[in-house]
Amino acid sequence: MPALGADMEAGTLVEWLVKPGDRVKSGDVVAVVETQKGAIEVEIFLEGVVSNILVPVGARVPVGTALAQIDGAEGATPAPAAESVVAAPPTVTPREAPPLSAIFAPLGGRLKITPAARWRAAALNVDIATIVKGSGVEGSIRLADVEAAVAAQTRAPVKRGLDLSEMRKAIAAAMSRSKREIPHYYLTETVELCGALTWIERFNAEKTPVERILPAVLFLKAAALALREQPQLNGAYENGAFIPSSSIHVGWAISLRGGGLIAPAIRDADKKSLAELMGAMRDLVERARRGNLRSSELTSPTVTVTSVGDRGAESVTGIIYPPQVAIVGFGRVVTRPWVVDGRIETRPLVTVSLAADHRVTDGHIGGLYLAAVGRLLQEPDKL
Repeated sequence: MPALGADMEAGTLVEWLVKPGDRVKSGDVVAVVETQKGAIEVEIFLEGVVSNILVPVGARVPVGTALAQIDGAEGATPAPAAESVVAAPPTVTPREAPPLSAIFAPLGGRLKITPAARWRAAALNVDIATIVKGSGVEGSIRLADVEAAVAAQTRAPVKRGLDLSEMRKAIAAAMSRSKREIPHYYLTETVELCGALTWIERFNAEKTPVERILPAVLFLKAAALALREQPQLNGAYENGAFIPSSSIHVGWAISLRGGGLIAPAIRDADKKSLAELMGAMRDLVERARRGNLRSSELTSPTVTVTSVGDRGAESVTGIIYPPQVAIVGFGRVVTRPWVVDGRIETRPLVTVSLAADHRVTDGHIGGLYLAAVGRLLQEPDKL
């Protein structure tokens, strides 16, 4: 069971997308887990063959619990050599198991089930009476038959969605931990956007509506590129030390309809073109509001960026999402008086904020970072 955020302690397995015998590779979606952030697709990072499903549909298990066994994968636990070996039950939360009379009842006058299959059926809460005929000698039920019965159950339709009350609890837990444990410091910088907005207008004039970009894309790219100059703000603080990240995976804060907030990752944001970032943002917003994100999108952010858009406040000061060490905020673009070559003119401005972890950096680094963001926004054609 993956840890899909600092606030997650357990999750419920709601759907298996693979069965014993299936070959899987890194990046494949193998299961769906229900968390406080909705139904999350769990990806695998091994290559091999699924030999055992260890957690049945409906079981709520702690973070770190093994969900399945993969044979042929480096570091995988070997499967039992023979079915006479008693399979250990998975670590699941207490649930009502079938009575022993159902597990050990003879079929057709005599028991036809191997010892391993018996224990597996009990562990996975499978009533062996529902297995019409096994694949063993004289129709005896084998371990594979129990696994097949579990796989058949997992193909039932699953309703995916968001429980906003549970999400609010998750947000409360994470943000309370952040303010309790992380010594924040805050900085802001006002950036003039006349050149950037003029550039966007020219760019969009040559594009179809689907291909056009928003100012938020420039903000995201500038925030990502500036982290190359100040990498001390990109990474995680864990076990009393800062762990820098060699990649820049920006958690893009998304406001959900009806309330709630989630920040899935746009991976390698500094390397993507503006068009690619726009597409990634649209895709994330759509899937986040459907409650259909992947586990890697919630576990990989190395920094968070939030933009309140044209309906938000003039500035936003964020709270760091642990174990990250920084969050960058962009307020609403407003027109204000601005001094240009000694003259007062009206110009479009945006307030950029930084909340950073004082255990890792100081205001000097934060100031250099905001200056880099402002400089990059003055050169949109280079983003």
